Amino acid sequence: MKILKRILIGLLVLVAILLVTALFIKKDYAVKREITINKPNQEVFDYIKYLRNQDFFSKWAMMDPNMQKTYSGTDGTVGFISAWDSKLDSVGKGEQEILKIDNGKRIDFEIRFIKPFESKDKAYMITEPVSPTATKVSWGFDGHMNYPMNLMLLCMDFDKMLGGDLEVGLQRLKTNLETNK
Repeated sequence: MKILKRILIGLLVLVAILLVTALFIKKDYAVKREITINKPNQEVFDYIKYLRNQDFFSKWAMMDPNMQKTYSGTDGTVGFISAWDSKLDSVGKGEQEILKIDNGKRIDFEIRFIKPFESKDKAYMITEPVSPTATKVSWGFDGHMNYPMNLMLLCMDFDKMLGGDLEVGLQRLKTNLETNK
């Protein structure tokens, strides 16, 4: 009985330490990747502002060819929603909405995950002319994890996890735009 009591006290102390630690850990994370595409800025922006075009470059949009996709609103405008539903847990269920467009410069999205977990994150794509025939594209995510779930930020490297997927998507975007005349 003494051993069981010590184990229980040890577990309670461990949980208390973790909860106190979570008070001092950041709750926000940001991931961003960039690429230069050899196309004029407006041409690149006019392509990425349409969420349906993500089906041709986003790694996540290609992870499950059998996922159900639905759309509402007018693509390329504020309020357009692209939703997905997959039987694969790695893809899950959710939706992405265009929140703001600064024509030729930036598009902001809200991504709402429903399954396998609920979460809301902000995402964006920015285009900047490098020259008359080249454009730098930045693709980023800004996320938040509430207390005490922010403890996961100690063992999960979101920059590495999401960054690789962003790089794959940006490389596909570059290839698509540069090879399609």
